[in-house]
Amino acid sequence: MLQGQNKLNQKSKIMLISEYDYNLPEELIAQMPADKRDNSRMMVLNRKNRTISHKHFYDIVDLVEPNTLLVMNNTKVLPARLIGHKDTGAKIEVFLLKQSNKIHNGEENWEVLIKPSKRVKPDTVIKISDELSVRAIKRLEENGEWLVELLFEGNNVLDILHKNGNIPLPPYIERKIPNEDLKKLDFERYQTVYAKDEGSVAAPTAGLHFTKEILKKLEDKGVELAYVTLNVGLGTFRPVQCENVENHKMHSETFEISEKASEQINRAKKEGKTIVAVGTTTVRTLETAYQKFGCIKPCHEHSELFIYPPYKFKVIDNLITNFHLPKSTLLMLVSALAGKDFIFKAYKEAIESKYRFFSYGDCMYIC
Repeated sequence: MLQGQNKLNQKSKIMLISEYDYNLPEELIAQMPADKRDNSRMMVLNRKNRTISHKHFYDIVDLVEPNTLLVMNNTKVLPARLIGHKDTGAKIEVFLLKQSNKIHNGEENWEVLIKPSKRVKPDTVIKISDELSVRAIKRLEENGEWLVELLFEGNNVLDILHKNGNIPLPPYIERKIPNEDLKKLDFERYQTVYAKDEGSVAAPTAGLHFTKEILKKLEDKGVELAYVTLNVGLGTFRPVQCENVENHKMHSETFEISEKASEQINRAKKEGKTIVAVGTTTVRTLETAYQKFGCIKPCHEHSELFIYPPYKFKVIDNLITNFHLPKSTLLMLVSALAGKDFIFKAYKEAIESKYRFFSYGDCMYIC
């Protein structure tokens, strides 16, 4: 607490969360993805010239120079949303957050969100299907977080989740009526084409615009591709509740950097290549690793890094990112990179130009 107070005293002005608020018309919150991944609109922010231009994502091939390393987060989204019922018939939603402690013999312990949480007590059993049930063990937080045990037939929990779970879309994307076609669409489109390692409960949404064809065109142009993994948790997208921004604490998220990726990134830095991060999760992975080691090393670590102005970036140069929620840590991160005034000018123009916002929405390229 004293350390935090000293930090505040060193600054001439306390940063307030209200400074990162803006009004967004509800109709601009994208409920569906673009007809094709790379048909989404893309706002280009040139920091040197302080200019804003309007493109489509397929133009990224022309905008990224050959002497560039493009770094992406290849995490894969779990079908983490489970719908079940108590023996009374009451409907209960269980949202898997992260695996807590693996137990053999067909049992898995997970940290989850339960809605409505008040209807659940320790030892309550929620039946998801004939092959999967959830037993509540203990409440972790008053906000609905519980430790639960997954009870299922078989040995592979991922197979069970794929049969019984739903893609965990953010709450601002509404799917009120069950629809198999929409479910199939979300399973495909709320996932990047390069997704590999399952472990996230939200997509690294900046990557949703890429197609395999776009990636090939970039490689053919001489752009180098590298992949890291950060398992995205719900905390990334939650609004900051503290009025004083510096008092906010980030949720911990696990990340992994392979030996190949670390070599690519360190070599790119040494050779003076432009490093373009795809998404804020990639930024936090690289910047956290650099803070820990002074360079990029192969590692399996946790990130609790909160990036906000006037943070100085150590690894990344440019960023491809979606439009972010008001009062979110992600909005502060892009403000640290491009400058708060420039970002808010861009957001104002995006709203006036009817850009589509958030996970299924359009994107911006900060260069």
